[in-house]
Amino acid sequence: MNLELFLTVALNGLTVSALYFIVAIGFSLIFGLMRSVNMAHGTLFLVGAYAGVAVFYPLYDAGNAYAWIVALVVGMAASAILGVVLQVVFLGWMQGQELRQTLVTIGISIIVADQLLAIFGGLSQQFYAPDILFGSVPVPFVQGGQYSTFRLFQVVVAIGVGFGLWLILQRTKLGIVVRAGVDDRAMLSAQGVNVPLVSVVVFAIGAALAGLAGVVGGTAQPFGQEKDIEFLLTSLVVVIVGGMGSLPGTALGALLVGMAEQFGQSLFPTYSVMLTLLIMVAVLAFRPRGLLGRKFS
Repeated sequence: MNLELFLTVALNGLTVSALYFIVAIGFSLIFGLMRSVNMAHGTLFLVGAYAGVAVFYPLYDAGNAYAWIVALVVGMAASAILGVVLQVVFLGWMQGQELRQTLVTIGISIIVADQLLAIFGGLSQQFYAPDILFGSVPVPFVQGGQYSTFRLFQVVVAIGVGFGLWLILQRTKLGIVVRAGVDDRAMLSAQGVNVPLVSVVVFAIGAALAGLAGVVGGTAQPFGQEKDIEFLLTSLVVVIVGGMGSLPGTALGALLVGMAEQFGQSLFPTYSVMLTLLIMVAVLAFRPRGLLGRKFS
């Protein structure tokens, strides 16, 4: 592998890692901080993408310059609404019943996927990037000397999401309440905090991030049926490697998984999936809480 190819693959790994982070951080919020097992997280990704497509093409065909931004907002809103329904109707009263939550959310994901298939069909869909992010920019030392502007934008979005969540968790009252609820939900409730409402808000944020990833990921590459399973499994691996409920851990896990995937596909494509699995197995064997995970009581 020469230097140009190495840097190109590394840049691909970085941009893919950014998308994985955006998806997985919502899962980490819901699973790691609120202790809700949501196996329909990939469905939230798919709902956000398809909801965005539903409004994108009519606006785009009409020449609306803001079609992509509207699709982004609608995708995030649709996923957030579905997330609130999941938490309020199904998961809220199952707190602490992990097996029941797992089975219920798997069933919901199958039902929603079938409905999306019936409505949108089985053909792949893709957004067109807005004009300002379309095309490529000069990047030295990579193959061709050019790289996709939108894929670099993914990294910017991931950094913005990470910084925004850090501000929320570390510098706001909601963040203080969430972190306190991780340690002792009963004491937090005894102090008059509406813990169920906090759970709904956190679930909505995590679901909205899945919808954001749906539109961003659906612009970078085509999406369709079974993408929900792919991104659910990726989110699980990222959270396992990085550590549940850890913002830096999720970033590190996404980076390791994205890099392993891209370098594996370049060096030994037939067995590339094994590299990611080996990383996960090694982490589970030597640090079951994840690389930057904390011990939960």
